[in-house]
Amino acid sequence: MKFENVLAEVDGFGRFQLMIILMTVIPRMTLPFHFLLNNFVAIIPSHHCDISSLDDGGYFGNLSQEERLIVGIPVQEDGTPNSCQMFAEPQYHLLLNSSSMTELPTVPCQNGWVYDTFRSSLATEWDLVCDKRKMNRATATIFFVGVMFGAAAFGYISDRFGRKNSLLVSYVTTSLFGFTSALSYNFTMFAVMRFLTGFGISGISIASIVLCIEWVDIKHRTKVGVLMSLDWSIFTALLPVVAYFVNDWRVLTATATSPLILAMISWWWLPESARWLISNGKVKAAHFYLKKCAKVNGREQFMADLKPESLSKVILVENENRKYSYVDLVRTPRMRRLAILTAIVWFGVACPYYGIIFNVSGFGLNIYITQLIYSLIELPAKALIYFAMNKVGRRSSQGGALVLTGLCIFCNMFVPQDMGLFRTAVGALGKMFAEASFTCVYLYTTELYPTVMRQNGLGYSSFMAHIGVSVSPLIILLEEVWGHLPSTIFSLVAFTAGLTCYLLPETQNIRLPETIEEVEHPRRRSISSSDEKSQP
Repeated sequence: MKFENVLAEVDGFGRFQLMIILMTVIPRMTLPFHFLLNNFVAIIPSHHCDISSLDDGGYFGNLSQEERLIVGIPVQEDGTPNSCQMFAEPQYHLLLNSSSMTELPTVPCQNGWVYDTFRSSLATEWDLVCDKRKMNRATATIFFVGVMFGAAAFGYISDRFGRKNSLLVSYVTTSLFGFTSALSYNFTMFAVMRFLTGFGISGISIASIVLCIEWVDIKHRTKVGVLMSLDWSIFTALLPVVAYFVNDWRVLTATATSPLILAMISWWWLPESARWLISNGKVKAAHFYLKKCAKVNGREQFMADLKPESLSKVILVENENRKYSYVDLVRTPRMRRLAILTAIVWFGVACPYYGIIFNVSGFGLNIYITQLIYSLIELPAKALIYFAMNKVGRRSSQGGALVLTGLCIFCNMFVPQDMGLFRTAVGALGKMFAEASFTCVYLYTTELYPTVMRQNGLGYSSFMAHIGVSVSPLIILLEEVWGHLPSTIFSLVAFTAGLTCYLLPETQNIRLPETIEEVEHPRRRSISSSDEKSQP
């Protein structure tokens, strides 16, 4: 008897599994909130120098605000006031002839800036504009570097100490540093807190999906994988609505963290993964949770006849006392090959995806509408990838979505700028396929790695993905070298990752591997059609 047979007897997709999904959705609300928070808290409103220092106590004080801007600030080519320069002294002659300002002496802003907004952001709080503009942009990279290192750390913690304990550490860490970042008194403190928030929140991202998949039977894995990815789209759509009504960046940051308070309360009712418990020789605890699952799902009779000792034969553990680490990813040939290929795929999924995400002005609309459009585009992607994974399998779905993402980015380079509507349509299509590939990759990777290494594998893959996230803003800056260079790089990365998928094994209708031995000898875990029919 395999674990899949035990899970089928206690109902692999009943009320117990739905309860787990619901309890993990609560903390997962914070993922899009924090991942995309920088788009709103780091927004730079239109601004100009504070020219109150030009008031000489004479004629300047009698001018209207519009006239003061004329005599105090040079005008840019588009007719708007210069954001970073002011005249060294009032140029009153510009009131008569504003076109004669060539070669007039200017100086950098001497007394700070005036912002044309009632909203509070990092830029308005600490004047992160002009020469400090790059510091404002760096906050996203700092956060994702934290996520990158957190993925590696929580991958190990989850495989070593369990999925449930890993989630609690993640909840507490993210809450502590998330709320503290809202209280930051300078930019350095905020940057450090954002790094640590990213470090903590990574555990929620990788441990929650694995916990849910490990409690679900083969038949419903695809459904659960796509269902759990819907929370990203729904809460991504909710974020611009919340940000529109919350005008202060500190309150918005605290609001993005607040769902974790409820998550920490619900954690006490969250079960540990029975697969992980059995793989680590903790059969009594596994029997306890399986018994609870059977009771909630109305299948108590089976567990009444099953003794805890019997579970030790369900998953053949190579060595109960062995502690697995990232070294085991490269110790054996097939695991080493799997680690290399999944790294390429995850990098290729994340880099183009966030290349599109970070370009929030791509539709030429305001940031709130743009973010809402981005999230709505993801909904048909979920339906598309769910259908594809059931019909053509994980490998072709993952590879096809990546290739189509690259194709959309590549084609958009040849669409003229004046065809704005068509460019928007092609860009939206690329975003849809990029989201489809992200939805698939979590489920696919979870099915590829064995239980004893599943979180290590997912943590390592997420680490590689966030290298892609971190470099995507830098790739966008290459447009200064050649306008189409970022799109060329993003499309090539997507094409490469898409083709790499076809070197990975198919996992549709295959039992989850439990040990490294099963990965090295994959035929031992294949499910025949007769096995599938025997499952309820």
